[in-house]
Amino acid sequence: MKLTFKIYLLIAILILSLISIFGIPPSFSQKGVLISSVEQDSLAFEQGFKQGQVLTSIDGKKISSPDEFYSEIQSKFISDKKIKVIFETKDSEIIYYNNASPKLTILEIPNTQIKMGLDLAGGSRALIKAEGQELGSDQMADLISITSNRFNVYGISDVNIRAVSDLSGSQFMLVEIAGATPKDLKTLISEQGKFEAKIGNQTVFTGGENQGITSVGRSGQQAAIESCQQSEQGYFCNFRFTIYLSEQTAQLHADITNNLTIDPNNPEYLSEKLDLYLDDNLVDSLFIGKSLKGSVATQISISGSGSGETNDEAYESAKDEMNQLQTVLITGSLPYKLEIVKLDTISPLLGHDFIRSILFASIASLLAVSLIIFIRYRNIKSSLALILTSFSEIIIILGIASLIEWNLDLPSIAGIIATIGTGIDQQIIVLDEAKQNRNLSIAQRMKRAFTIILGAYFTALVALLPLLWAGAGLLKGFAITTIIGITVGVLITRPAFVDMIKRIEK
Repeated sequence: MKLTFKIYLLIAILILSLISIFGIPPSFSQKGVLISSVEQDSLAFEQGFKQGQVLTSIDGKKISSPDEFYSEIQSKFISDKKIKVIFETKDSEIIYYNNASPKLTILEIPNTQIKMGLDLAGGSRALIKAEGQELGSDQMADLISITSNRFNVYGISDVNIRAVSDLSGSQFMLVEIAGATPKDLKTLISEQGKFEAKIGNQTVFTGGENQGITSVGRSGQQAAIESCQQSEQGYFCNFRFTIYLSEQTAQLHADITNNLTIDPNNPEYLSEKLDLYLDDNLVDSLFIGKSLKGSVATQISISGSGSGETNDEAYESAKDEMNQLQTVLITGSLPYKLEIVKLDTISPLLGHDFIRSILFASIASLLAVSLIIFIRYRNIKSSLALILTSFSEIIIILGIASLIEWNLDLPSIAGIIATIGTGIDQQIIVLDEAKQNRNLSIAQRMKRAFTIILGAYFTALVALLPLLWAGAGLLKGFAITTIIGITVGVLITRPAFVDMIKRIEK
């Protein structure tokens, strides 16, 4: 068959789509594991580990899976003695020297550059709105900025936060974390996190930038879980970290403590404590040493504890409590009290089952339709042209999704399936027009078919536009992939299919 410009255009865009999906060199050919996230301000972060790096070996031993990585790490960090470990990445070498393993999240290198959304990769999604008020675009931007900062402080990087609205105009914040379900998600986004440090009834400082705190220690000697002990109720662990105050706040602290007396029951301390409040609840009371009376101290040690039934549970509880306090001190309180309208959690295994089911159903549907087309028209070439065109349409949609880094979720997959159905309907119109009205030339018959296809396209486009906002944006994936699919069909695949049928009929 002689190829036309439209068929050549389809082939060229198909090749570009495959490059967009698999990359150059193809992602499935890469060896190693992917660093998905690195805890910020940790020793691993300081020594050069970054999100997105491809780790290939540890001390010369090749690593090809997350299981191999964790097994090798566990075999090295078996004592409290500091050791040197050399990590090879695709582009560099990192020398790590510590007594504890680096805090990294490791995943397999994906076979494609297609980004899977929450429904397929697994994770959690929260739809949130401000309690008791409607937010404008500027207010929503401030809320998203502070919320993003909180996740960054926690070392959670694979998170998507964006503003969405429904058809009535109500504003929401959508938070999606694919690939994991952090237990801190609900706390980070549902609690306002208003922090105050008081001596008596006087506020000394609050959390956040420009609120009296210049820096918060988060690693090394500035932050640590100090001790764990057993009690009658179980276990508890103490934590401590250092904060640094501005000169103005330190002077205010000095002025307040200058009016205090020595505690007669504890002569080493002043008569009042430094009380720490989170969301108006007292979380800790710290003794103030008598040496700080009237002293302009810019460095203060914050302490607290966590408890649990086992030593490990107590340790993790103390670590979580410390992280929460540090986060609020760094980011400050959220500007609004938030309400979680909807909270979803999906297992990654369920997402994998979805993908397998969708692939099986799509292939089975295409083969069944092709068989029916063959029986109806008795032409193997027409059936093959229909299959190839439909498959190319799917590849082009996935290529565009990879290019714009769109997260494919279940609504997006539903949009692709809807596009396949619409495309097959329109190709059947082309085949029917090719077989009928023999008094007209093949060019005239194809023009009639394309007029019907264009009318259906604009009708579908108008119907899909409201779905970009319906359901607070949760149906946006369906609308976008369907619009991409039917547009690709009208501009690229359908004209190419028409040329194929012309050649077959001739």
